[in-house]
Amino acid sequence: MFRVAADSLEAYLDFDPTRKPELLALDALIRKGAPKLARYFHQGTPAGEAGMRMKMIGYGKFRYTIKSGKSVEWPVIGVALQKNYMSVYLSLTRNGAPLLDAYAGRLGETRSGHNNFSFVAFDALDRGRLSELIAEAARIFAADPANPERNRSSAAP
Repeated sequence: MFRVAADSLEAYLDFDPTRKPELLALDALIRKGAPKLARYFHQGTPAGEAGMRMKMIGYGKFRYTIKSGKSVEWPVIGVALQKNYMSVYLSLTRNGAPLLDAYAGRLGETRSGHNNFSFVAFDALDRGRLSELIAEAARIFAADPANPERNRSSAAP
């Protein structure tokens, strides 16, 4: 697994100077579309606990309970640097299905899963569509803060 050696938001943003402009452009788009989802440095789940270990930039927080009964903190929207691309994670549903399913294949992404998509170059993304996705995610979370908890609780990370 690709590891980002960072211990703060600033260090995360500075980790890869060649991709920093793209990371900042994505960050600006997310912050504009979801201004009430506070940005923070997500440290990843500590070793020995269930959850994903990767560090990322988080926007908004929620806690969900995994099958063991433990509670895990996770971002509503997360952005993670990978070795050769960036990934965006969304923990929201619309009508019981992952929100991202409604946008998959229409964002200009390299690949898409149920709760995440990846891209190599920010310029390849459809910024209008991505802005719509982020704004919809913010509206869903504002109207139903338990939405991501129900989504994540159904499948532990």
